[in-house]
Parts: sequence; structure tokens; C-alpha cells
Amino acid sequence: MKTVLMSNRADLKERWSEFKSENPKTRIRDAARELDTTEADLLATGLGDNIILLEGDFRELLKEVTSLGYVMALTRNDHVVHERKGVYENISFNNHVGLVLGEDIDLRLFLGDWKFGFAVHEGDRYSLQFFNSFGDAAHKIYLTEESNKEAYDALVEKYRAADQEAMALTAVKPEKKAEEQTADIDTAAFQAEWLTLKDTHEFFGLLRKYKLSRKEALRHAPEGYAYQIKPESMKAVFDAASETALPIMVFVSNPNCIQIHTGPIKKIFVMGPWLNIMDPAFNLHLREDAIDEAWVVRKPTEDGIVTGIELIDKEGVMFNQFFGKRKPGSPELAAWQELVDQAVIRK
Repeated sequence: MKTVLMSNRADLKERWSEFKSENPKTRIRDAARELDTTEADLLATGLGDNIILLEGDFRELLKEVTSLGYVMALTRNDHVVHERKGVYENISFNNHVGLVLGEDIDLRLFLGDWKFGFAVHEGDRYSLQFFNSFGDAAHKIYLTEESNKEAYDALVEKYRAADQEAMALTAVKPEKKAEEQTADIDTAAFQAEWLTLKDTHEFFGLLRKYKLSRKEALRHAPEGYAYQIKPESMKAVFDAASETALPIMVFVSNPNCIQIHTGPIKKIFVMGPWLNIMDPAFNLHLREDAIDEAWVVRKPTEDGIVTGIELIDKEGVMFNQFFGKRKPGSPELAAWQELVDQAVIRK
């Protein structure tokens, strides 16, 4: 089996090398798509060179990331990249669900399908990169100039896989099914339960109970609790938050991780299809052309109404969420509600 894998990897390594020479600016995630492979498999072609395969309990490894000091956490999906600098603190796990609740690094981790881990050395950049069984990036941790490189080296050595050639090829990702419409919806009952929510997290259970997709749920929302806005509203929202220094919360998720920024945003600009936030400790890169639907969504909680903006792609997946800065037990900032009302463009 290993001989077959090594043969496949050698062929991919050659194709990857040719692709990089012809397309030096193409990012590895996009290159994987062009080469009909995965990002994890492309990285694996560097095993024995600039890539080290990691093994062991990733929960224990993550608990030790605190020792690296000030780093950059990166979580992304197909449409948005979230980069936040800080220290990994207050790390805890309940089975395969983890929390990182630092002042700057704020994560929800779902390690049930964290399949592969690598230490990656690219020029003067050092990172720890984790992937699911389909070869998609779950989460990445990059050293900064302020990081503890000795602690990084020790961590990599501790979790270095004994066999650097033993990594299997990634699994074939199942095709996404078209969104199915729920035949019968008890709209009155659904709306009544929406209005009695006590916590925003209860919303997921509500969707499951009524077997509703996110889009369907928003279309059946109680009057005034969800309305569609134009995708170009996001630039206006970012600009307004920047001008007023209003602290916001920015959520980016994939099946394996949710990463959250809380705080003000300042430098906003557009480059091609990307809407960017480029601040010293926080960067966001959002593909505006990936937004199929954008919604303002209001949910009742014990602390009052919580107002969010949700971005949904063509396949019905919510890939980006925005809120005003808020902690449980505290009401939402009135300034955030006002900003949303004034900045968004209704569809």
C-alpha cells in the first residue's frame, strides 16, 4: 500500500512543482482545486523536506500552543479568511469539542475529524496546520516575530510522527446535495417558538426540530425578525463600524472550527472580489461575489434582542456572521442596532 501511496505522491509532487513555477502567486488551496487534489495532499508532497507530519492527541498539542506566545490563528472556508493575532489561553476540551477563550484568540473547536497535522516551514514562515479527512484546512497557527521559536521546535519534535511516509491519501469528499425544500411547515408554531428563544444557540435546535434549512428558516421568520439585504451592504457596515470605532464580533466557520474576532475594525478596502479588513491584529478577507443571500436576523434572548448579519452561499451554507460586541448577561449595544438599521441596504 505504501508503495502505491508513495508513487501517487511522487507524481503529485512533480505536478505541484510545475504548477508553482508557472503560477507562483496562486495560493495552495486554489492550486489544489486546479490540480484536482487537496491542500493536505499537496503539503504531504513536502514530507522529508520542509514539511513534518505530526501525530498524537491534537487536544494535548493544542493545550501546549500557549507556550508559543503571540501567534496568528487562521480559520477559513471557501469564501472568507479570518486571521487573528494573540495568545492561546484558557484552553479546555469536553471529549472532542474544545474552547479557546483568550483575550484575543477565541475559538470553538470540533476535533472529531481533525485527521492530519503538519509543521510547515515556508521561507521565514513557520506554522502548525491541521486538516480534516477530506484534506480541507481545519485550522492553522502561524508564528510571528514575537513568538517563541524554541517552544515551537520543542512542540514539533514532541509530536513528530515516527514514520514520515505513513500518511494516507485524503478521503474523497462527498458531493453536496441540492437543498431540499421542506414540504409541510407549521409556520405559526415555528414563529411562536422563535419568539420564545432564550439563547441564540437554541436556534440550531429549532431548525432541526422543524427540519428547515437556514434559508427556509429565515424566509419563515416572524415579521420583522429577518429581512434580506444586498451583499454590497457589507462594505457599508464595515465602513460605519470603522468610522464609529464600534466594537463588533466577526465569526468565520468551517465544519471543524469557528474563529471569532471581538473588537473595533479600522482599515477597510476592496481588492478585486475581496472585501478586506487589514488591521495590525485582525485581518478578514471576504469574497463578496460568494454571497448568494445576506440577511439581518434578530433573535430574542434572556438579555434582549440579538441582531446579527448572516451571509449564505449558493449551496445554502452560512459562512460568515457579524454581531455587535456582547457578552452573555449583557444586552446588545444599541449603537450596533442603529448601525445595522442605517448602514444596510434592504433588498
